[in-house]
Amino acid sequence: MEKEHIAVGLDIGTTKIVAMIGKKNEYGKLEILGVGKSKSLGVARGVVNNITQTIHSIQQAIFEAENNSGYKIKDVVVGIAGQHIRSIQHSDYISRANAEEVIGGKDIDLLINQVHKLAMLPGEEIIHVLPQEFKIDGQSDIKEPIGMYGGRLESSFHVVVGQASSIRNVGRCIQSSGIELSGLTLEPLASADAVLSQEEKEAGVALIDIGGGTTDLAIFKDGIIRHTAVIPFGGNVITDDIKEGCSIIEKQAELLKVKFGSAWPGENKDNEIVSIPGLRGREPKEISLKNLSKIIHARVVEIIEQVFAEIKAYGHEDPRKKLIAGIVLTGGGSQLKHIKQLVEYITGMDTRIGYPNEHLAGNSDEEISSPLYATAVGLVMNSIENKTQSAVKFETKVVPEKVTFKTEQVFEPIKLPEEPKAEEVIAEKELEIQLPVAPMKPESTETKIRRSFFDKYVDKIKEFLDNAE
Repeated sequence: MEKEHIAVGLDIGTTKIVAMIGKKNEYGKLEILGVGKSKSLGVARGVVNNITQTIHSIQQAIFEAENNSGYKIKDVVVGIAGQHIRSIQHSDYISRANAEEVIGGKDIDLLINQVHKLAMLPGEEIIHVLPQEFKIDGQSDIKEPIGMYGGRLESSFHVVVGQASSIRNVGRCIQSSGIELSGLTLEPLASADAVLSQEEKEAGVALIDIGGGTTDLAIFKDGIIRHTAVIPFGGNVITDDIKEGCSIIEKQAELLKVKFGSAWPGENKDNEIVSIPGLRGREPKEISLKNLSKIIHARVVEIIEQVFAEIKAYGHEDPRKKLIAGIVLTGGGSQLKHIKQLVEYITGMDTRIGYPNEHLAGNSDEEISSPLYATAVGLVMNSIENKTQSAVKFETKVVPEKVTFKTEQVFEPIKLPEEPKAEEVIAEKELEIQLPVAPMKPESTETKIRRSFFDKYVDKIKEFLDNAE
């Protein structure tokens, strides 16, 4: 039990911030210990644009997760997204001094570190260097070079690049919230870990994570990440369109989208109408569900076409790059009615909705199995892989000692009065019974308040003794 790794993931999204604490159970599945969720203020399209509000939202989510789990969070793995993210393909090699020695982890680290020194555009920083196939002395398609012999080790890499200032702003928000940053992961990679099976990654699959501010894409083939992209449109743009198209406020537009929205206008009849309360003193508005679906449909088509353009850019029409497993949709936007059918219609590829429940323990809360939490679950899995001890149980051992010490001090004067009236003795005994309960409240401390309570209590006893005399 001492050795179990408690992992924490923090998903800083445009609409919500989720802190999730978990560990692996005896069956190797992910057991979620606590989840904290807060409305994301200060984040637009995956990028922090208000530090103070973001810190406040992070603290809320962390506090809720700690309360739900009984664990104190020390550090977190954070997901990063935003329109500043781009990916490049790069090949590099090292010449080994001794070809008679087997290739080890140090050689691969050396090669990866060499890629990290790549010259980037001003203000950009490398987030991930992901090795794809290796080549040893001209022999290609080697997936695992460790343990082999060779003088020249070469590899193709998938390099994920982001804006240095955006990455630092995220780091600043985390540290100002009183926790440490143990790792950064690209959000589509975290979502892919949570919802894709190894078979799908081998066969070829495109993961589309439709969030509030961005739509993230990750393409896998032969078990290797091939392409990543972040498209700066998501569910919030659909809500804005409904707000403008129906002349209603944002809150009502979001509710309409979630409750009645559909990506396929043909499903709604012309006479299906929903009535929305008007603003103070105004008549209620009547909105046709067919019109609502047309507004949603137009924007969803635009988002999917942009994603499909990225899939084409990867070259999925090439028989060797064919994505046999098709598309997996996840994120909050994937819960929109008939979106699966629309994606299949536009792309002509098999589509399914991705739920993170495959990796979760059987007794997990149904809400956590929702596509909304795919990224958070993936980040916790990432933290487990790093073998970080990201949270510790709230200490309870130290407090009882202090409590007994204090109660001993307080209880001494209680034994002095022997001959008071019966009612007063009963009242005192009630106080005596209640006393041990007060110190057992949250261990975190209000010694001053406690002290004043005990002082008042001792004063009462002194007053009582004076009156008895």
